[in-house]
Formats: sequence, structure tokens, C-alpha cells
Amino acid sequence: MESSEEALIRAVESAKKRCEALKHRIESLRIQSTSNWKTTLLRLVHSELSFLNRFSLNNRHSSLSVNIGHLESVVHILQQPFISGVSRVCKSIPLSSGGGEPRPKASSYSKSIYVDIVCCLNGSPVWFIVSDRNSKYISWQGSSGNKGLRTRIEEVLGAAQSSETLRPSSVILFFSNGLEDVVREKLQDELGAVELGMKFPYFDCAFCVESEGDWIDILARSYEVACVLKIEVNYPSKSLISTLRTGCKDRPTHLPIQEENINVTGALGDSLHSLISGMNCCFLDMEISLVKNFCDGHIQLVNFDTTALIAIISGISNGGISKLLAGPESKLRSQFKCNYEFVIAQVNSEVLNPIHEELSAATSGKGGIICESVYSEFKELVSMCGGPNEKSRANYILKHLRVVPDCPSSRLASLPTTRKLTLKNKVVFGTGDHWHAPTLTANLAFVRAVSQTGMSLFTIGHRPRALIGD
Repeated sequence: MESSEEALIRAVESAKKRCEALKHRIESLRIQSTSNWKTTLLRLVHSELSFLNRFSLNNRHSSLSVNIGHLESVVHILQQPFISGVSRVCKSIPLSSGGGEPRPKASSYSKSIYVDIVCCLNGSPVWFIVSDRNSKYISWQGSSGNKGLRTRIEEVLGAAQSSETLRPSSVILFFSNGLEDVVREKLQDELGAVELGMKFPYFDCAFCVESEGDWIDILARSYEVACVLKIEVNYPSKSLISTLRTGCKDRPTHLPIQEENINVTGALGDSLHSLISGMNCCFLDMEISLVKNFCDGHIQLVNFDTTALIAIISGISNGGISKLLAGPESKLRSQFKCNYEFVIAQVNSEVLNPIHEELSAATSGKGGIICESVYSEFKELVSMCGGPNEKSRANYILKHLRVVPDCPSSRLASLPTTRKLTLKNKVVFGTGDHWHAPTLTANLAFVRAVSQTGMSLFTIGHRPRALIGD
């Protein structure tokens, strides 16, 4: 019969294997993000391993308390395809002390609130609170030394409502080991929690590898009893920056498209035609008041910024490389001047990985929108720098996109305007955020600047392309 000490040693070794397997899973996560949340998770796993190594050597007669299950649950959530725009993981969020709405029971709050995941779920900003505790030990009211679930969730909701730039649309509660019925009913009756409405996989597995590289164990975990609830965050009505929101509801949504006397068929290649035909354009003629409800129930949207539109119509992307390189290098250097190296790098990139294939994967089956600011900027750039074929392609693609008013979300509008967080980009990305649509962009500098504020933002990055006068 196994002694208690032997069982404890076996539990420690099992926890070590789980840590090693979790490290590999974290490193293999493929979520587009500019924040360093992977580093945070790996640091926490290494800390857990260090504790287990010390424990196995010196503390075999103590009880074992590990946090690896909580980290596994966090990674399980991050693996799901509907999660994007991850900006914080297992970190505290600093709370604003002024300039926001009154904070309920503000005196009971600290200067920060702990949130397990700040991200976008199907395009909407959310906060995840994750619990891996045995459901029997999750109490509603709490006791001495334990504030209880109610107080914990009230604090998170109060912080969410008071946060101007990081405010989520909802708080998601993920109880990986389930929840007692009485506690679930309290969450529903007193805090308005509802079932999330989307299913997480019931099972998860990982592999533990020997130092020689042979598979030695499959570590499986069940989330069959997991309870996932959502609590909507009430957005207080608040006046926004007037220059961002003027005329948001009343301005027209279809702007006239200037026709060019150019042979469109000759300007369009198969790859561009395939990209556009793969999009869902069935909402283009709808009234704007109906579009959002229609899209929420039928199709997904993608928000194009100017860099994405330029990449789509560029001669580099549309078979103009051979013509571009046919002349002498001196002519190219004269044409592009200080941008010569930049353009040649794009040519080489296009040869290896055609941009239309990359963009088709991001837009297939989705409806395309652009805001008025992008429409105006794009038309101006093409008019000044585009060649006849590029102008023709520009008119062609604009006919297949919905022009919506500049209407940035309050989150983006509330960010301070700085050299990196420019007003123009807040309008463009904020409009996508308002429509719960990812912004397709090569402007990763702005995406990084937003991420550094801690805000989760739904974006899809792509490689840049330039107009070449094609």
C-alpha cells in the first residue's frame, strides 16, 4: 500500500510534468498580439516549477498546494479560436482615481484589480475571471480571511465600470471545476449572470517529453463540468470627444464613387477577383440602422484601414513585379528615392508569399466596411500616387465595401491623443471596435501603442504594400 509520503512525492512529480507540458503549450499558442503575455505565463510556470523542486527536496512532510491547474485553465481559454486581441494575462489592472464615473463602494477597492485574461471574445472586449477551485470550497458570502465570491465579483464589476479605456462589454466567469447550484443561482439572481452561450471543448490534453525527446506521457484533463457565465457591464452614458463623434448617426453611409474611364477587366487579376468574390457583400444596400443587427445574426465584418486597401490594389500585389523590375536599377532608385529598399523588400515578400492569399484568409465570407476617414484618405492617396490600373482597382474594391460613418467606440475615443496614438487612427480602429469588427492593418505601431495601454483590440495584421504607379 502506498504511503502518504510516496503519494505526495508522486503528486509533486505529476505536477512537474504538467508544468513542462504547459510550457510547450504556451510557446505554441498562435494568437496575434503585441503584448508580452506569453512571457508572463511562462514566468508563472517557471515559478511553479521552482516551488515544486524546492518542495520535493525539503518539504516532503508538508501539504502540497499548487497553482498549475489555474494556469492550465487560463491556457485552455487562450487556445480557443474565438479568443483574440489578448493584451493582459494574469495581471492586475490599475484603477483610475479620477475623471471617470463614480465607483460603487470605491473606498473598498484597492488601486488595482486582478483579472486573469483581458482580450476580445468574438470581437467584443471582455475580462475573464478564472477559478480552478473545487466547487465545494467556493462560498458566496465568504468568511473570516475570505471575502467570498460575491464581493470579489462586485469589485471586478465596479472596476470594469470605472475603467475608461479598458472597460469590457462583459465579464466572463470560468469555473473549471463547476459551481454549486446555490452559488450559480446567487450569481444569476443578484448579479445578472447568464450562461455564456458558446461551448468550450470538454477535454484538453498535452504531452510530456523526456530529455532525450521521446514521448513518455499524455496528460489529459476534463472540463466537462466547467461552468461559464457572463455578466454584462453597464456602460454609463458619457459625452465623448466631440471631434471624434460629431454626426455619428446622421451622416450618409454610401458615398459617391468616382468612375474612371479605364478597362477594369485589364486591371484586375485572378487573385484580386478571387479575394473580392470570396467576401460577403449581401448587406451593401441595407439601411445603416439594419446593418448591425443583420451582421450580428448572419455575417461577420472586417474593417479595412488605408494600409489594407493600398496592399490590395498595389501593382506589387497584382502581377506588376516583372514590369517593375524590367528597367535598370537606377531608374527604380530615381522613381522611389529613399523608399527604394522598402519597395524592393515588398517585391521579395510578394514573390515568396502573395499578399492576396494572406488577405483572402482573413476576409473570406465576411462583409467589408471602411469608415469615412479611410474612404477620403484612400481616394486622395490613389489620386496622387496611383497609376491607372491601381486607380481602377481602387474603384472596383470600393464598390464592394460598405462606407460607414466615423463612429469610434468610447474605449478608443477615451485614449489620450499622443504621437503614437493619433486622432486619425483612433477614429479608424475605434470604428472597427464599435462594429465589433477586426481592423485589417499593416499599422502595427498603432496596435503596439494600444496594447501598451493594456487595452484588448481586435486586429488582423498584414505585410505592407506600396503604390508603384502601375
